Amino acid sequence: MKFKPHPYQEYAIEHVIKNPASGLLLDMGMGKTVSTLTAVADLLHDYFDVSKVLVIAPKRVAEDTWSRETEKWGHTQYLKVSKVLGSQKERIRALLEPAHIYVTNRENVEWLVEYYKKKWPFDMVVIDELSSFKSSKSKRFRALRKVRPLIKRLVGLTGTPAPNSLLDLWPQMYLLDAGERLGKTLTQYRDKYFQAGARNGHIVYEWKLKNGAEEAIHERIGDICVSMQAKDHLNLPDRVDNVIKVPMDERTKEKYKQLEKDLLLPFADSDVVADTAAVLSNKLLQLANGAIYDENRDIQIVHDEKLNALEEIQEAANGKSLLVFYTYKHDLERIQQRFKQAKTLDTSKDIQDWNSGKIEMLLAHPASAGHGLNLQDGGHIIVWFGLTWSLELYQQANARLDRQGQKHSVIVHHLVAEGTVDEDVMRALEGKAVGQNALLEAVKARMELVENGS
Repeated sequence: MKFKPHPYQEYAIEHVIKNPASGLLLDMGMGKTVSTLTAVADLLHDYFDVSKVLVIAPKRVAEDTWSRETEKWGHTQYLKVSKVLGSQKERIRALLEPAHIYVTNRENVEWLVEYYKKKWPFDMVVIDELSSFKSSKSKRFRALRKVRPLIKRLVGLTGTPAPNSLLDLWPQMYLLDAGERLGKTLTQYRDKYFQAGARNGHIVYEWKLKNGAEEAIHERIGDICVSMQAKDHLNLPDRVDNVIKVPMDERTKEKYKQLEKDLLLPFADSDVVADTAAVLSNKLLQLANGAIYDENRDIQIVHDEKLNALEEIQEAANGKSLLVFYTYKHDLERIQQRFKQAKTLDTSKDIQDWNSGKIEMLLAHPASAGHGLNLQDGGHIIVWFGLTWSLELYQQANARLDRQGQKHSVIVHHLVAEGTVDEDVMRALEGKAVGQNALLEAVKARMELVENGS
């Protein structure tokens, strides 16, 4: 297929080529992969600036997306891709294969750095989903930090750079510029731009931005980060967000209130115990979905209201395919018991079958289907059976259908149990989106520059 880049893609390609450290904060579905591949091909064989490229991506994306995108476009089909996946023996064999691009999953970063030590061979590294390196304490961040001085070019791709707060930004920017813009340490960054909020003694639970800090951060990273949103550059069909309120009967409401109040819910053979706020939140979400794990990890069924709501959605869809996101294993099991035709997203064949219209209901966990998968050809209806606190997973999961190539308005149904923590999650997701959108707007590429040729 011949690649005809949009103006914003031409801008992104040029940005990668011109900047040794480049952050492409492109909205989901805007063709980050093909834009990066085009820049890689140019840097390899037009500019002769790099010789060996490593792509770090989520596992499923590493297995499927990069090789498939390379083969899809006429100008990149010649690029040889080697997948550094599987057992250690398989990974080593893949590293020894002659190739232009080596693709691995982020869980292998620590092993890869240890394998090469000071003989790190990749002069260009692409991090697909840079936000997965948002924790400075993670092993993958610390490993990549060791070899950062040996990397000539680094590209970070993400549509969600600050999924929770701007504190998430420092590790990602450090990998790009080694601390040049936001400081050499997280402490420096935090002290300069944040002030302590809620705390318990020496333990700070919340960091608040100082006055003017947000704008200052945006300005500091604006030269190496380019942000673009789909609504500004693509004529996508409108997306419809629909909250379906799921009522619970009085008996279920009493159970919910008892667990919320007493942190304990007794059953015939065992109890559900929530000894911390985090555990309580998790248990309440489970109960809102209709089932809950007890202290023996057995499943206690509480209600079927969300299953009934899902059945109503399916009937109203009149044969149109549904992409259903679940949260817990017991959600998956109960959905499969009710809907015998439902399939899980496990392999590349499942992706192919979905896009060919062969799957009526596809069940996926947002953590495994949240990055890089193109599912827009198979349907336009999403159902959130269970909600997630993670804005990043939420946005990425929705973008599997709401992306370039989608021909229909995407309908996103949220099953929200009335009077439960489900309602809090919806509010929290909306609140987090506001802060992140401010970041994306602040560093957005002004296409007037492209049109004026400057």
